[in-house]
Amino acid sequence: MTGTITSTNGAQHAAILGMGAYRPRRVVSNAEILEHIDSSDEWIQTRSGIKERRWAEPDETVLMMSVSAAKEALTDSGIDPAQIGCVIVATVTHLYQTPAIATQIAVAVGAPTAAAFDVSAACAGFCYGVALGNDLVRAGSAPYVLVIGVERLSDITDPTDRGTAFIFADGAGAAVIGPSDQTGIGPVVWGSDGTQHHVIAQKESWQEAAASANWPNLTMEGNPVFRWASYEMAKVAQQALDVAGVKVEDLDAFVPHQANNRITDAMIRALKLPEHVLVARDVVRQGNTSAASVPLAIDAMRESGELKSGDTALIIGFGAGLVYAAQVIRMP
Repeated sequence: MTGTITSTNGAQHAAILGMGAYRPRRVVSNAEILEHIDSSDEWIQTRSGIKERRWAEPDETVLMMSVSAAKEALTDSGIDPAQIGCVIVATVTHLYQTPAIATQIAVAVGAPTAAAFDVSAACAGFCYGVALGNDLVRAGSAPYVLVIGVERLSDITDPTDRGTAFIFADGAGAAVIGPSDQTGIGPVVWGSDGTQHHVIAQKESWQEAAASANWPNLTMEGNPVFRWASYEMAKVAQQALDVAGVKVEDLDAFVPHQANNRITDAMIRALKLPEHVLVARDVVRQGNTSAASVPLAIDAMRESGELKSGDTALIIGFGAGLVYAAQVIRMP
């Protein structure tokens, strides 16, 4: 017997309607990092641009930071939480295999029946979430989507590892995605290179960690990561511009994952970014917050007045996997 499937009409266009952020209270200087590694403030700043970073206190959990950022984004968007049809949380530091932290966040923000799931895409996680949110709204699968990037990387950072101790930090950023009368989120350019999965990785599995009683910290091979991010990701960024039909000179801002300033500088050169295009440098004061890095960087630029409603920005996330995603967005 053949039946008829009725489709749900979605929105012709989708956009980010509001954003929010949460930065932990504790500011950690390079001097504090240097108590545990043999290095110098000059070396850290030259290598990464980082002067200080935020580390979460015990009460600043993944849930608490996510809910705070999400509520701010909902207020900024003017959307009733009950209208949220899906909650997507990008994180690698919700240290429970199941259930997804997204389900608890949905309840806490006032969307208890929304579809909810977590995404493990490391530093590209927020951009993955934006791509999924855009598609869900346009397909009619959810009227509005809440996307959150959140990390407590201080939990899985080895303070004695000279190569990573100064890099990672904590925080959360959120965005509400919904229908729009014009395109607010360009087509995503995303992918992965699993042949290099080992260059940024958790040192041990949880099973191995339990057997050895050692915490499974992050490890990173700096030089391969730098080469890949600096050169291959500039190509991805250009592809995102091309598929969106936007020229580099038409951009108002460039917001790359806040890995380090040397990678950002290399991408600027490769893209031939005009001087008028504002560039996010949140890594200097915030550190590398993985999935939270792009929304936190946007928040800093909005807070300072550099980014205004309607501005056009190119965003790109890239990290462990190796995974990446980029798209052009319009500021809420």
